[in-house]
Amino acid sequence: MLEVQNLTVSVEGKRILENVSLSIDKGETYMLFGENGSGKTSLIMSIMGIGNYQVESGKIIYKGEDITEWPSYERAKHGIGIMFQRPPTIRGLKLKQMLEMVKRDGKDPLELAEELNFTDFLDRDINLGFSGGEIKRAEILQLMTQDPDLVLLDEPESGVDIVNMGLIGNSIRELLQKDLHRKREKSGLIITHSGYILDYVEADKGCVLVNNTIWCTGNPHEIMDGIRSHGYEECLTCQR
Repeated sequence: MLEVQNLTVSVEGKRILENVSLSIDKGETYMLFGENGSGKTSLIMSIMGIGNYQVESGKIIYKGEDITEWPSYERAKHGIGIMFQRPPTIRGLKLKQMLEMVKRDGKDPLELAEELNFTDFLDRDINLGFSGGEIKRAEILQLMTQDPDLVLLDEPESGVDIVNMGLIGNSIRELLQKDLHRKREKSGLIITHSGYILDYVEADKGCVLVNNTIWCTGNPHEIMDGIRSHGYEECLTCQR
């Protein structure tokens, strides 16, 4: 589904990712761990082609195609979707209008909004006056309507209370076809700082971003346990 090959990225001349390599098969879900400022968000923004992230070297391969130079809207049209950690407020654009623009055939935005108990927000400007949990539900609703093949989630548990976390966690499970034990078509890359999302969404693998590059890959629960017990300093020790 996705192969990131030796990706080096800079912003305004400052290098923020260096020789990052990552491979996610069809149907796989990866958890990406890392300290604040380690480059986690920069990685998924680079994969999505958003912002002023300059690829100095390396490639982003999606479904066998080199998309490194593709604009973000082409990546979205071909099945990559993203949940932002801090999405913008969009005045003058109603949520239901956005859903109509991004929906795939067979997806009914109204039914999906009912699943998320979010129908009262369809006629409101996107994220205007929304709480943290409401913003996350709006993001998930847009993703469910888009129905992407590759889902990029930036700290979906951030700023969400336990009630909203249940709704969001179950929706992510649905997005990633976790009810299927075989022949999953959807893949995911989920950034987590706290690891709470692991209580709701099972991941196949975990990896840690340290010093602007991916250092280790393994069982996500074991990685999270190690981080909770020893912090990211253990990763730096292994790196040395």
